[in-house]
Amino acid sequence: MSDRDVGQSGSSSGARAATVSDIHELMRRKEEIEAQIKANYEVLEGQKGVGMNEPLVDFEGYPRADVDVYQVRTARHNIICLQNDHKAVMKQVEEALHQLHAHDKEKQARDLAEAHEEAMSRRMSHNEGHSLSQAFAKVNSISPGSPASIAGLQVDDEIVEFGSVNTQNFQSLHNIGSVVQHSEGKPLNVTVIRRGERHQLRLVPTRWAGKGLLGCNIIPLQR
Repeated sequence: MSDRDVGQSGSSSGARAATVSDIHELMRRKEEIEAQIKANYEVLEGQKGVGMNEPLVDFEGYPRADVDVYQVRTARHNIICLQNDHKAVMKQVEEALHQLHAHDKEKQARDLAEAHEEAMSRRMSHNEGHSLSQAFAKVNSISPGSPASIAGLQVDDEIVEFGSVNTQNFQSLHNIGSVVQHSEGKPLNVTVIRRGERHQLRLVPTRWAGKGLLGCNIIPLQR
């Protein structure tokens, strides 16, 4: 691996935000370079432990006969080049981690803004016209372990929406029964008012150990 390869990779990564996979690839390259450096040091160790600075000539100025001078010089050159590559890769890792952290902070800020907008939208929806928030039915009882219980319905929940049934089109409990029969195994959006607050639930009409597909008793409210 050369400095040129490292530089090219760095410039391509700079064109877009770093990802976790980019960092994993850089760490893989880092470990690969470290393994090559270790292998070259082992070559030097095998040559009488000459290391990076031991002289390669004898006291008379002739090449040492007890070591392979060419192999030592090659290993030393490789180590120097690989150490430069290692520094370049570590710099890229640092930059990539910084980019990823900055991206995560931006995403967190966007998520908070979206959550705030959603909360405001729900609040406005809760406060809009009385006719849209008026309940048309009430949960009178719920069997433990039933689909209604699993969905989070509670006794005394006042139903504002039950699938396609709402205050505007509700006529009788047959409307709810029809929606339930045609939605077996499919999630239904159910909106209830519980102690003055609206709650959105997902109810899946399902056959269970008890009777019916819901396991709860719903009664109409006087309008």
